[in-house]
Amino acid sequence: MKRHFDDIQLGSIELFCLAAEAGSFTAAALAAGVTPAAVSRSISRLEERLGARMFVRTTRSIRLTESGRVYFEQCNSALAQLIEAERQVSGQQLKPSGTLRMSIPTTYGHHRILPLLAEFRRRFPDVTVDINLSNRNIDFVAEGYDMAIRVRTQPDSTLIARKLEDGALVMIATPQYLQRAGTPQTLEDLADHECIQYELPSNGRRIPWLFQENGQPRELLAESGYCCSDDVLGGVTLAKSGAGLFQAYRFSVEKELREGALVEVLSDYAGRSRPFTLLYPSNRHVPLRLRAFIDYLMECREGWA
Repeated sequence: MKRHFDDIQLGSIELFCLAAEAGSFTAAALAAGVTPAAVSRSISRLEERLGARMFVRTTRSIRLTESGRVYFEQCNSALAQLIEAERQVSGQQLKPSGTLRMSIPTTYGHHRILPLLAEFRRRFPDVTVDINLSNRNIDFVAEGYDMAIRVRTQPDSTLIARKLEDGALVMIATPQYLQRAGTPQTLEDLADHECIQYELPSNGRRIPWLFQENGQPRELLAESGYCCSDDVLGGVTLAKSGAGLFQAYRFSVEKELREGALVEVLSDYAGRSRPFTLLYPSNRHVPLRLRAFIDYLMECREGWA
């Protein structure tokens, strides 16, 4: 067993993990303060010792083989444990610091996340927050994001997913619009109304409205003279201007409903929601800044209605 441990070269493993995370020998070399040639030689020796190829190399990029992916996940986890062990033994208590990069949907960002950030930075002044308000899919590694929040996420083994909440949906309109066009009583009545639609930026598909009818889920895609894309808040703004009906997240219009600027309609068909999920990469050590924000976010969500 001792001889096997002697064969392990932690420096090579660290360079391998840097290259796997960055997708580039050059980027790994810059991070480690060595030359790209040194990274390449180190990984070649590692592959020779293991008897397996870790990367598929092209002239422009590298990508992990299946063996490389398994080795990376195990090594990255082991390195993180070693770092944590040193901290505990030495009593070193590092403060969260650096730039926390997050990608948040526009509506969720404005109504849930942005209002929390001032207090977060008061607690952790050494953390700089870089927020991208967007509904598009992102590449965590290529774009350097620490985390994202998304709706309707697909299973992905490279990401850790933590559900934040189910965003309840509500149909809204202004009192002025309802006075002019009438208040719909059934889903069939929507055919006689302006039904503001939202279009997914990723594929151009219009999102159907979600209802509950006689205990059964129902979807409806009504025709309209209005359609928004990229930013769901555009639909809310149109509805607030009296343009028509819109299905919004209740948390995004609570104030207007409470004050009477907007009115809930078709409440007998309410009850549907969409899930919001926090995502972050599973194949690398979680930075202290991200761990601190996740803990803070989980604390704050307890107060959400």
